[in-house]
Amino acid sequence: MSKFLKFTLITLLSLAVVLAIAISVTIGWRPFLGPRTRPVTAQTFERTPARLARGSYLFNSVSACADCHTPHDWTNPEQPPAPGAFSSGEVMPLNGLPGTVVAPNLTSDRETGLGQWSDDEIARAIREGVDRNGRTLFPLMPYEQYRHMSDEDLASLVVFLRALPPTHNPLPETSIIFPVKYLIRSVPQPLMSPVGPPNTDTPETRGQYLVFLGVCHDCHTPAKPRQPAQ
Repeated sequence: MSKFLKFTLITLLSLAVVLAIAISVTIGWRPFLGPRTRPVTAQTFERTPARLARGSYLFNSVSACADCHTPHDWTNPEQPPAPGAFSSGEVMPLNGLPGTVVAPNLTSDRETGLGQWSDDEIARAIREGVDRNGRTLFPLMPYEQYRHMSDEDLASLVVFLRALPPTHNPLPETSIIFPVKYLIRSVPQPLMSPVGPPNTDTPETRGQYLVFLGVCHDCHTPAKPRQPAQ
C-alpha cells in the first residue's frame, strides 16, 4: 500500500471517528435511526358511560383538542368551526411552521380517520408521539405533556374518540422541511410503566393536573426575551 493511500485511509477514518463523536454529543443518533417506540399491544379499553363522559370533558373542556382538529372558516373574522366537521382534521394555518403540519382526522372514518387504528395505537400516539406506523408526530401535538396523563384518563379519551361519528375528510400528510423532519425524531419517548391516578387531594393539586393537561403554560408563561442586536 502506497504512503498516499495509507494517509488517505487514516484521514478518512479519523474524520469518521470525529463525526461519530460529534453526532453522539450533539443531536444523537435518533434523527438517523428513527424515534424511540414500543410495539403496540392488543389492549382495548372498556366502553363505559363514565369513561365516555370523562373523555368528553378532557377532550372538549381541558385540552380543547377540537380547536386544532376541527376545520375552521379562516376567511371569517370569528373563525367559526366548519359545520358537520367536528374533529375531522385540518391543515394548520399557522405562520412560521417548518413545513405543512396537519392535525389529523380524529373521527371513526375508516379511510381518513382513526377507524382502522387499534386502541393502543391511539393511546401511543396521544402520550408517546408516534403514529400507527411509528412515525414521529410534529411536537405541536403536546404529547410531551400528555405522557403524564393517567392511564384511566387516557382510556377515557380513547373511548370518547371511538364514539366520534365518522366524517370523511381527505387531508395531505404532514410534510416537514429538512433538517427539522429528522431532528424531531428525538422527541418521542416510549412509556414502559403504568401512569397512576393524579394527586387530587386538594383543589390546588387537582387544578395543577388539569392545567398541565390543558398545556396552559404554553400561552401563559412569558417567553425568554430576545437579546438586543449588538
